[in-house]
Amino acid sequence: MDERTTLEVIAPTVEEALAKGLSQLGLTADAVSVEVLDTGGKGLFGLGGRQVRVRLTVNGPDKKPALEEPQDTPETVTEPVPIGAEPEKIAGADTSSEEKDQLIDLSEGAVSKLLALMNLKAQVSAHFGNTDREGRIPVDVEIRGDDLGVLIGRRSETLNAFQYIASLIVSKKLEQWVQLHVDVEGYRSRRERQLRRMAKRMAEQTIKTGRRHVLEPMPPNERRFIHLELRDHPGVRTESSGEEPHRKVAILPRED
Repeated sequence: MDERTTLEVIAPTVEEALAKGLSQLGLTADAVSVEVLDTGGKGLFGLGGRQVRVRLTVNGPDKKPALEEPQDTPETVTEPVPIGAEPEKIAGADTSSEEKDQLIDLSEGAVSKLLALMNLKAQVSAHFGNTDREGRIPVDVEIRGDDLGVLIGRRSETLNAFQYIASLIVSKKLEQWVQLHVDVEGYRSRRERQLRRMAKRMAEQTIKTGRRHVLEPMPPNERRFIHLELRDHPGVRTESSGEEPHRKVAILPRED
């Protein structure tokens, strides 16, 4: 039975709720898992409107953050679902340079403010990423500094919660969803490279044995790396099965 301490906090903004909760618990961000229960109503950054509600859960004794190279074993990381309706295209062809600069400034400011609330000192830089399949352009935010393992957390749980909250703050200010991709010292890039190497090794095993290999559950963004790496492989194909957050990728011999 899970008897971990939880605390629900209501505040005008997500960052204020996070800071308030950590203060009440007397803990730092690496010691808790964060879940946004209610993103609030319009007017969150002004007067009126419904306030946000956040739940902080104190991590168990086995959750020890570490700044280390990610392992090839797939990890379960929950990717929160974007708020609101279908996201609009951010920084499209019709977006002015001034608006693009504003978005970059807002992104860097939101991340920097959250880091300050967590008592972490780091350098923050943002730039536009590659256009996705829906024509949206995410904002890539890179955080660099010393002793940032607390920001990654076990199985990237803290980093994913941090990324969601930062995206939520910027989205509320612009009144449309903005996807931030937050990375710490290149952690996510290293993870992608290792997943792609693992996919190749498992493909070789599948061809050698003639049997399907089912990987451990992964979040959508990590499953995508497996599918992309083996998409044009002549000997194997991939498929996903199961329900989130336990959805898995299977590697199967390609039929002639």
